[in-house]
Amino acid sequence: MTGNIRIISYGLGSIGGEIAKFILEKKGLEIVGAIDTSKEKIGKDLGILLGLDNQLNITVSEDAETLFSQTKADLVIHATSSYFKETYPQLMKCVKNKLNIISTCEELVYPYLKYPKLASKLDKLAKINGVTVLGTGINPGYLMDTLPIILTGPCKEVTSVKVVRLMYSGNRRWSYQKKIGTGLAPTEFKKMIGEGTITGHVGLAESIAMVAAALGWNLEQIRVLPPKPIISRNEIKTTYTIVHPGQVGGVKSEAYGLMNRKKAISLRFVSHVNVKKPYDQITIKGIPDIQQKISGGINGDSGTVAIVVNAIPKVLNAQVGLITMKEIPVLSATTRDMRTYLVEEERRRGQ
Repeated sequence: MTGNIRIISYGLGSIGGEIAKFILEKKGLEIVGAIDTSKEKIGKDLGILLGLDNQLNITVSEDAETLFSQTKADLVIHATSSYFKETYPQLMKCVKNKLNIISTCEELVYPYLKYPKLASKLDKLAKINGVTVLGTGINPGYLMDTLPIILTGPCKEVTSVKVVRLMYSGNRRWSYQKKIGTGLAPTEFKKMIGEGTITGHVGLAESIAMVAAALGWNLEQIRVLPPKPIISRNEIKTTYTIVHPGQVGGVKSEAYGLMNRKKAISLRFVSHVNVKKPYDQITIKGIPDIQQKISGGINGDSGTVAIVVNAIPKVLNAQVGLITMKEIPVLSATTRDMRTYLVEEERRRGQ
């Protein structure tokens, strides 16, 4: 590939907008179109919408099909929903227009678990059109699946994998704080869990399925426990609100995969305003045992932004079809000029 990598930003919410801004910092990447369905964003210049000092002369459109037909692009950065069924028509439209995709959709990280038929259709169409589709992010997509998979590399044998993610939520975006019930009364939390307004962490089952597939394990069951509220004992001021004692400060989500009636893969996601010492910890039991602890943890928003952009050269040089993070080369941080990686990838492949 020569010249700039031409990108369409599909979805300009908090994460989609931050990804777009990071793309603009990179040489060799060029945003050539933008899509969103929000009335407040449609028709606006992307630069103004992103809070930049200058216009980009890119008007946000709600009509993906027309934009695709009128705009030459290499890749779509897709950030609209956590759920595969909701994003499926959008993804299929991209693929039909021969556009590679990197998406933050959590269930797309391993869609074969819940939607094998739809995933197979998307994979088949992507192969027919010669493009690659990847779902990724910090979690799922990295901390609770890809990184544990990589860490098992030195093991002669693995008997169990456990990941704990303990996060301070008070500095996260408001939509995230709302999603985990920040500031609600416990009764409101319970009601919203029943309504599906609060879902807990999306993607735990997909992470378990990906780890199991990488290790060649046939799990008997993957179970995701109902999310539980964490009640604040203190008054805590977040970036957007104040949580009073007795109110919900966050959420705990747990899931596990059973093999031989034992918990072979266990994931525990805890995020609330009272966390003082956040961390991400991976414990592998086997030969040898391995434990990794990331003190301070990794911010989910900035981590997702980085992973999506760092994956661009890998995806453009990957096998065609619907792939997962276990099928692409190990990610690394990228320099300001992304063209360096494309040249290197093409040289490696003998192009």
